[in-house]
Amino acid sequence: MSVPCGMMRCVTGRLMLLDTASLYFRAYFGVPDSVRAPDGSPVNAVRGLLDFIDRLVKDHRPDALVACMDADWRPEWRVELIPSYKAHRVAEEREVGPDEEEVPDTLSPQVPVIEAVLDALGIARVGVAGYEADDVIGTFTARAKGPVDIVTGDRDLYQLVDDERGVRVLYPLKGVGTLQLTDESWLREKYGVDGGGYADLALLRGDPSDGLPGVPGIGEKTAAKLLAEFGDVAGIMAAVDDPKARLTPSQRKRLDESRPYVAVAPKVVRVAQDVPLPDVGTTLPRTPRDPAGLDELAARWGLGGSLQRLLVTLGA
Repeated sequence: MSVPCGMMRCVTGRLMLLDTASLYFRAYFGVPDSVRAPDGSPVNAVRGLLDFIDRLVKDHRPDALVACMDADWRPEWRVELIPSYKAHRVAEEREVGPDEEEVPDTLSPQVPVIEAVLDALGIARVGVAGYEADDVIGTFTARAKGPVDIVTGDRDLYQLVDDERGVRVLYPLKGVGTLQLTDESWLREKYGVDGGGYADLALLRGDPSDGLPGVPGIGEKTAAKLLAEFGDVAGIMAAVDDPKARLTPSQRKRLDESRPYVAVAPKVVRVAQDVPLPDVGTTLPRTPRDPAGLDELAARWGLGGSLQRLLVTLGA
């Protein structure tokens, strides 16, 4: 289902991209921490993620699957533009390398286990230094030759939705058994914008969870109305300079005062689509890449039925 294509292999069938951290955070909080390895270590995030992947593959039958990772959850190039970007989630600042993100104590030790299990299964796992998983997802999506399903609990990725290219977001509402299939018609009904307009909406509205201030006084509904009237952020800012443009005095004033933010925010809010991806095989594995290593991981961490169900599904 794939052919060589530069530094990655272009997928021609249905590609599923996992926002992996988003999913294992949901698994961690959704599966009781009484789910433990033989030595008593919590493995609720590990087993929950395996159950998620099993259900996703069963229900949506992708031809290719990539677990996209945060090699840098708070890239310096974004922080330089907007210093408040994700600042409230920093647990420890580091002079070299990414700052340490605030993560529950019993989740952090499970992440290396998740990575080892995915590698032993043969599920492609891609993170690129200096970039977030969103950027990896954006680049895979831009280069895909067929339809793309993006599985994430992060609404920021709505900006990639594109009906013409068959790009949609599967947003978990309850586990991954109940997913909101986000396409452009859903976005227009909910937010009044299409996929391409969602980044501009988010930029104007702001996002406290990511430390993005937005334009004061411009909420979601006002942002949608301005985008409907003027097309995009550039059109809105051009209208600020046009005395004939239909802006209220307060809107004009607030947008004018927010020029420094609006000038840099697009690069922060929009996912990168030019990440140097490694040359990686993305085809969904039918059998484990490392059966012996997988057996050792299963025994060490007590992965039980979660792993066995996924193996059966992959081999079906």
